[in-house]
Amino acid sequence: MMDVFETKILIIDDDDEVRYSLSRVLQRRNFEIIEASSGEEGIEVASKEFPDIIFLDNRMGGMSGLETLQHLTGISDRFLVIMMTAYGTTQTAIEAMKFGAFDYIIKPFDTEKVQNLVDGALQAKADRESVGDYEPLLNSDDYKEGIVGSSDAMQDVFKQIGQIAASEVTVLINGESGTGKELIAKAIYQHSLRSGGPYIAVNCAAIPENLIESELFGHEKGSFTGASQMRKGKFELCDGGTIFLDEIGDMELATQTKVLRVLQESEIQRVGGNETLKVNVRLIAATNKDLENMVERKDFREDLYYRLNVARISLPKLKERSSDIAELIDFMLQRLKKQGKSKVNRTSSEVLSLLQNYPWPGNVRELENIIHRASAISQGDTILLKDLPQEIKNWASENKQHVADINSETLFEKEEKYQSDTSPDFTEFGPETLDVSQLESCFEKLYGKLRETGQEKILALIEKAMVKKALEETQANQVKASAILGITRATLKKRVEQYKDEG
Repeated sequence: MMDVFETKILIIDDDDEVRYSLSRVLQRRNFEIIEASSGEEGIEVASKEFPDIIFLDNRMGGMSGLETLQHLTGISDRFLVIMMTAYGTTQTAIEAMKFGAFDYIIKPFDTEKVQNLVDGALQAKADRESVGDYEPLLNSDDYKEGIVGSSDAMQDVFKQIGQIAASEVTVLINGESGTGKELIAKAIYQHSLRSGGPYIAVNCAAIPENLIESELFGHEKGSFTGASQMRKGKFELCDGGTIFLDEIGDMELATQTKVLRVLQESEIQRVGGNETLKVNVRLIAATNKDLENMVERKDFREDLYYRLNVARISLPKLKERSSDIAELIDFMLQRLKKQGKSKVNRTSSEVLSLLQNYPWPGNVRELENIIHRASAISQGDTILLKDLPQEIKNWASENKQHVADINSETLFEKEEKYQSDTSPDFTEFGPETLDVSQLESCFEKLYGKLRETGQEKILALIEKAMVKKALEETQANQVKASAILGITRATLKKRVEQYKDEG
């Protein structure tokens, strides 16, 4: 009887003994083993056989291992290549990973190490295949503002921007560090009647106390040591435009008084000057601090607070809009690709699930950092679990139950129970107590009802109903619907097109 192999492994090495010993180790697990005695032969075999894993020697006669590796990755970026070397130098490791190797192993082989590498490569292969065809979640037009999110929380923010952008009111944006306050300020400016005028952003926390007044209001020549000439401040330079004062909660009381004067009188005085200058500036301020408490403690001027808080936008934490994470990652990866900094298109489903559950204390800024780091070391077009930084892996290990609970949401919500005479009765199953056996019982009843009516192709009927329900719940948002159903957006799109054709 012919053996059926699920995994095909190619060994490329010019040493017969190495190929033999490695084959013996791998054949214990019933892998199909193919051998090649040179880089040239290995490239030819890989082009025909498309093995799942390739063990490649670094030093061979003729074409070197690194040259062979570059040819292999040129054929397909899906090859998982494990470099073999008897010289465990830093240069070898760097060059191997640079040219797309999955990992490398030092001769002589440790059997357990070989097995672990194969297991890791097979897991990486499974992760990649779980992703499906890549399709950007958003079109380029959706990314023009740089603000990404389909969640209800972000849609409310977008509505607020639209409502206040065209007015001249002062805006206060509050939110934790890393939530995107400056992006919101820029969006307000870009959609305002002042979009043709200047836009200047000032980080109040980054400027020393003794320089902040000069930075904002300018100074006259000789007004202090080092003031060798007159200098215009940011308010004066921004006349006719919009100034964004980030981290205004860090501003000293003396400077707050002068900012209040700008808002009340539309005028400034340069440091060391007597002349009053009129300025026409729209002010947008942002802070991650609780200004109300600061007012109570007398750390922030109450009159300035009310002048700033005419229109207010509060930004949600990233963990409060985890449904946006897929879109945010897609945006970040597309931008890196356009900048020529990465070839990564996507994440595996396991990575996406983990990142959607992570609490993100650093918000979107932390997510961006993680994606940059992971895409920099990814060996293919997909970010896998192995590519994530250690702190994320540590959190996942410490919160296995938490992640599992989030990923095992019940199929039936309290308000969505079938109670009609023509449908099976699911009301006996509470969403808090529904387990696998109860779920099977639910579908047994559903199956029985459908068979009573003579229905065939039951699985297709149920799938179609589930897709329809998910699209109804999300108002036809395919990103959200695919996340609920646990399939890729590309798969959902194919299903929708199929149902349209069927009528």
